[in-house]
Amino acid sequence: MEPNDRCAEPTNLTLTDAQVRIQKTIAPITGIEEIPLKQAKGRVLATTITAPIDLPPFANSAMDGYAFCHADLARQASATLTIAGTSFAGRPYPGKLGSGECVRIFTGAAMPNGADTVVMQEDVTRLSDGIRLEKAILPLANVRPAGDEIRRGECLLERGKILDPADLGLLASAGFPQAMVTRKLRVAFFSTGDELQPVGETLAFGQIYDSNRYLIHGLLDHPSIKIIDLGVITDDAAAIKKTLLEASDQADAIITSGGVSVGDADFITSCLAELGKVEFWKVAVKPGKPFAFGKIGPAWFFGLPGNPVAVMVTFQQLVRPALLEMIGSQTKPPLRLMAVCRSPLKKSPGRMEFQRGIFEADAEGNFAVTGIDRQGSHQLSGMSQANCFIVLPIENSRIKPGEMVEIEPFVSASF
Repeated sequence: MEPNDRCAEPTNLTLTDAQVRIQKTIAPITGIEEIPLKQAKGRVLATTITAPIDLPPFANSAMDGYAFCHADLARQASATLTIAGTSFAGRPYPGKLGSGECVRIFTGAAMPNGADTVVMQEDVTRLSDGIRLEKAILPLANVRPAGDEIRRGECLLERGKILDPADLGLLASAGFPQAMVTRKLRVAFFSTGDELQPVGETLAFGQIYDSNRYLIHGLLDHPSIKIIDLGVITDDAAAIKKTLLEASDQADAIITSGGVSVGDADFITSCLAELGKVEFWKVAVKPGKPFAFGKIGPAWFFGLPGNPVAVMVTFQQLVRPALLEMIGSQTKPPLRLMAVCRSPLKKSPGRMEFQRGIFEADAEGNFAVTGIDRQGSHQLSGMSQANCFIVLPIENSRIKPGEMVEIEPFVSASF
């Protein structure tokens, strides 16, 4: 087979079509590991967890106050109760309440045997050996029943959940000291370009610093990712092929920046076609049109453009969902909101455009957005200023102030 036979037609796919093709092509990685709970933040849960106990495991008080049997109030003329003892959190009252008795109780303390209701301490008058209720109270008030949150045998957390601090606390509350998680996804990446120099070196005329490696490293910086930085590769087909083969031997996914356009020094797509397969090349988005997706050996390949804003757009819209799919995570569409546009926006029809903007909410909770002046795909300063993408449809040509637009907030700065 000739190399070109393995190269997909460079027809511009819509963003949705590209996302669907990636999602249908890739598969989750295999391999799980058990790790201490304190190390599990940001990792992907590999198995569905059921609760081994009720949460909470016993009925307890939701307030500081007094626990008693509500039926006692109907059996006596006055709403007075005798204090029989105290129930502290971790030190329950050991006895059983008699008729007309109550127990001083604190938040989280176990309900005494014979009690079903708690009155807040603010709603009683303290007597010499008891209390008098100063207002009516409903049965079972201020009590957290056993299993009120989760019953034993019910689902605690579902497989594919990226564990956050609340999840760690939930697992700990059910008695789990460890978690079964998907192994880390190995992602290798490198930049291409003769003009790129390491940060800290002196620049010659015509050279620039390699910002994309720092950018991509930051985007990949996540507990579920093992990052493999392969540095900067010159615009040389032999060097690029050698690096791609090395990356495919040690990574589940390969990401490159630069070299995917149609210039004389752009070798990424042709090297990919020679070594593996190009699933598609070029997507109808701006910035980010020259994006390549394919496979080399067992590793999935994502060829990002060279301009840094285009790197961020294509990573967030195409690469990030694919990596989440690979680690078996529960994926959701990005959050998008409608906002009033305060500034005029220009756009050429034919590509979906992700312009950078700053949005805010007014006192009524309505969103408004203003476009950033620096919209060039090479201008990271505009991306740094912005807090959202302004998502403009393919057919759109211009936006006037006062028109509604769709925005995609920058929810997270990394993976």
